[in-house]
Amino acid sequence: MWAGMPLLPQEALDRYDVDEVLTTDELKSGRPLATMLRKPQTTILLIKDRADLALFHSEAIRNLHPILDFAWARQAIEACRVVKDAHEIALIRHANVVSSHAHARVLAAVARATNERELHALFVMHCHANGCKEQAYGCVCASGANASTLHYVHNDMPLGGRLNLLIDAGCEYNCYCSDITRSFPLNGTFTTESAAIYALVLRMQTLCMGMIKAGVMWEDVHMAAHSVAAEGLRDLGILHRNLTTSQILESKITTRFFPHGLGHYLGMDTHDVGGNADYADPNEFFAYLRIRGRLPAGAVVTNEPGIYFRKYPMERELEDGKWDGIVDQGVLARYWAVGGVRIEDDVWVKEDGCENLTTVKSGVEYIEAAVKAGA
Repeated sequence: MWAGMPLLPQEALDRYDVDEVLTTDELKSGRPLATMLRKPQTTILLIKDRADLALFHSEAIRNLHPILDFAWARQAIEACRVVKDAHEIALIRHANVVSSHAHARVLAAVARATNERELHALFVMHCHANGCKEQAYGCVCASGANASTLHYVHNDMPLGGRLNLLIDAGCEYNCYCSDITRSFPLNGTFTTESAAIYALVLRMQTLCMGMIKAGVMWEDVHMAAHSVAAEGLRDLGILHRNLTTSQILESKITTRFFPHGLGHYLGMDTHDVGGNADYADPNEFFAYLRIRGRLPAGAVVTNEPGIYFRKYPMERELEDGKWDGIVDQGVLARYWAVGGVRIEDDVWVKEDGCENLTTVKSGVEYIEAAVKAGA
């Protein structure tokens, strides 16, 4: 009466790639599992905190004394989830098509919007209208300096007086996620400083896109992005021009402008499992990497470099002299209003390269023209 009919066992068998379907009552009786165990002290692989252990207290199961192993099932499933089959790729591709359409509609509406929440709502509406009612994660819709907050959550500030907007948003389709970020000028034309930073981030992403293929070390791709960032910030004069790329990287100053990892696995979770992250790594370049090691063919990763102008902790560190001889504060002052620029696409890893599943464009000409067309 309240929510409609539940899925029936035969319907579940027809819909899903499973061998057997039981009702909750049947499962909790213990009899079906006891039949499958066949002999005492059989090892059962479970995921901790995901199994109803009351099932194993039933008389039918208890007398068989099963051995409950909580160690291996999660590891095995997470490893399997990294590599997608054709059906999974199709689902992620569809989520990308719908999300890309929603991003394009946001670009077309920017000129008429007055508040971040309007653009957030517009994105969700276009996803829902096209069959994807679930969002893969909380939308980041950040204007001006708000874009320097990586996981900005407020999405309710007026747009007036701000230069740019960063929107990080993606829908979910049949449990599979998309994750796309676009940054653009609110009036349709980048300022000189904003254009320079956007071009730098696009160079970072383009170089990394050319490196992504099966067998590549993700740390190498990540550091390639940092090298481009170092050279670009130096060429703009934000970092002193007499510094070599090696000197800049040794100082680790680029971790202040590009503080997060280059990307993560994507699948049934936005930050999907299997990346073997090491958040205790003392190396500042790698502490936030969600993927470590070589990429396998069939994985889907995000490629999302960014450059941000975060007053905290940068201003305090500058006051303390931490970046003397490295950062030109006079030049940096011209860039605070840029806020942050991130460009993010979802990439299918293949043996000889990769395929970008994200269809909304990110070139400067397209971005500026799309905003102006909606004016």
